[in-house]
Amino acid sequence: MPSITIRRAVARDAERLTALIQESSAYRGAYASIISGYRVGPEYVERHQVFMAVDASGHLLGFHALVVDPPELDLAFVADEAQGRGVGRLLITHMTGRAAEAGLTEVRVVSHPPSEGFYRSLGAQRIGTVAPSPPKIAWERPELRFTIGR
Repeated sequence: MPSITIRRAVARDAERLTALIQESSAYRGAYASIISGYRVGPEYVERHQVFMAVDASGHLLGFHALVVDPPELDLAFVADEAQGRGVGRLLITHMTGRAAEAGLTEVRVVSHPPSEGFYRSLGAQRIGTVAPSPPKIAWERPELRFTIGR
């Protein structure tokens, strides 16, 4: 895997993060409604722990957003062209490290249904489901938890 750096996102990165979400093939078809019109604003980046994975040329490969209170992995995306290269694993490992540094004991994840297996492969446990919230989200979503510090 080429050199990947994880760095804190800053307000001016918000448009790049939004573009990565909007370009995600994981949210085409039946899941398109959840990201329709969604944008990451500069204030969101400044308020939460948002970290980007970039390659040596600064190209955005993915990012995660950890909300500390209440503890939740709010966003995690990997660029289509970076799928299967370990970027997601690197980001989630980074997120759990940040959670430990913040003194958190667990982090909730409301998963995109096709991503549940990925999170579980990294140690998350399913604790339930989140009911649909039409019209934007017409399907149940897995609710998972990472236990931090074990």
